[in-house]
Parts: sequence; C-alpha cells; structure tokens
Amino acid sequence: MKKLSMKKREMVYGLLFISPWLIGFLIFTLYPIISSLYYSLCDYKVISAPQFIGMENYAALFGDTVFVKALKNTVYMVCFGVPITTFIAVGVSVMMNNKSLKHTGIFRVLFFIPTLVPTVVACLLWIWVMQPETGIINRLLGYIGITGPGWLSSPRWSKPAFILMMIWTCGNAIIIYLAGLQDIPESLYESASIDGASFLRQTISITIPLLRSTILYNVVTLIIGVFQWFAEPYIITLGGPDNSTMFYALYLYQNAFTYFKMGYASAQAWILLVIALAIIIVLFKVFKFGESDY
Repeated sequence: MKKLSMKKREMVYGLLFISPWLIGFLIFTLYPIISSLYYSLCDYKVISAPQFIGMENYAALFGDTVFVKALKNTVYMVCFGVPITTFIAVGVSVMMNNKSLKHTGIFRVLFFIPTLVPTVVACLLWIWVMQPETGIINRLLGYIGITGPGWLSSPRWSKPAFILMMIWTCGNAIIIYLAGLQDIPESLYESASIDGASFLRQTISITIPLLRSTILYNVVTLIIGVFQWFAEPYIITLGGPDNSTMFYALYLYQNAFTYFKMGYASAQAWILLVIALAIIIVLFKVFKFGESDY
C-alpha cells in the first residue's frame, strides 16, 4: 500500500510539474488544430458565426486558379530550389571540411552571416540587388557582356531570384553539414586514399552516404520552410508579377486576413499539412530513415 501511494504521489507531483505545459498545449495548440479542422468544413467569415457546408471549401480550392498557381509555385521551389540549395550547401561544406585548405574559419563566418540578418532587412537588400537597371547582379553580368533579366519584375525570372535568396541564406544548413562531417571516421578516407580513390570518389562513396541522415534533416526543414514561406514574398513582391511569386503561405494569409475567408483558409492549411506529410514520408523512404549509416 505504501509503494502504491508513493507511486500515486509521484504521478501527481509529475502532473503538477508539467501542468503548465499541458495547459498551454491544450489551449494554444490542440484547440486551434481542432478548431481549424472544423472551420475548414464551414463558411466562416470571422464576423459571423460559422455555417457548416461540408467539403465545399476543399472542392472550391481546386477550382481556384490562384490557389492552383500558388501550389505550382511552391512545388517549383520544392523541386528546384531545395535540390539546388542542398547541392550547393553540401558542396561548400565538403570543401570547407578539407583540412588542406587554409582560412576555412573565415569562410564559415562569411556563409553564416546572412542568416543573422533580419528578414525585413534582407528583403530590402535583395530588392536593391535585383533591380533590373541599377542592381548589383545585372551590373556584374553587364561587365561580361550579358544583359541581365528583370528578376523580380519578370514572371519568368522571379522564382529563380528567390532561389538565389535561398542559397544566400543557407548558412545554417552549412554549419549542420559541417557538424555531420565531423562524425565520419577519418580512417575511412585514409583507407580510400590507400586504395587510390580520388577526392571525388571519396565524396560520392563515403561522404554522401554517411551524411544521409544530416541531408534528410536539412531537406525536410528546408521543404517545411518553403511551404511556410510568407515574409519574403510578402515584402518583396506581394505575390507578383502576375502571381508568379504567390506562394502557398502567402495566399493562405490573404484568404484568412485580407479576404476574411477563414474557413477557406483553414481548408487550405489542412491541404498543406497533407501535402507536406506525404512529401516527408516519401523522403524518409528514399533516405531510408532509421537504418544504420555504417
């Protein structure tokens, strides 16, 4: 009986200690999630009571040309922006991990600095850098005889401009890749060198396979970040030109807080959850998450 009462007492004390988190989770996380699921099945315009309409919001979304365009733009960034950024981040990390190179510490700082710049400042900087006539990028291209595109003012080049911005802010991923590279045993590279493997062959056969878990983590966080991309397109282009930078989160925000179609926006949020979950499950299968790297 004493043991039983002691266990009960420990359980009560434990619940009391975690009760602030439990209350916060129930009020600020679980309740909004359940509410958004209910609102996605309602015609809800905030100022009036929600009216249940079933799956009409979901059906209307796929007939909405702007929603389809926003989904295509976001998929474009996932299919092109994420792989390009990942490839460059891994390549830079592998080069900076090479002990034969000097002053790598300075380069690590230079690559990490952009992540410390506030989002609004970074957006204003890129608006200036991407100017068609006076921007730095087009001026540099002009020196080698190339006429630079309109970038942010061009429906064709606006998304590549955002990919450049993704690459510029990949310092966090580089630091994580460098940490992952430190866990790879040096003896594997020594054995490969003795067998005559080149640096490229060592990278393909040793570095990339053993960096698999780190790559998966960075790719998943980058994809989630793309699906939540709001501040950058809102500040730089507001979805233009011609909705070419109307990304998913930006259109969701407009539906919820500009048009006050909260039920419509809730349905959009749940579609986003399903799409992101499906992509992440596929990535876990492709990268064989949970299997040993050695």
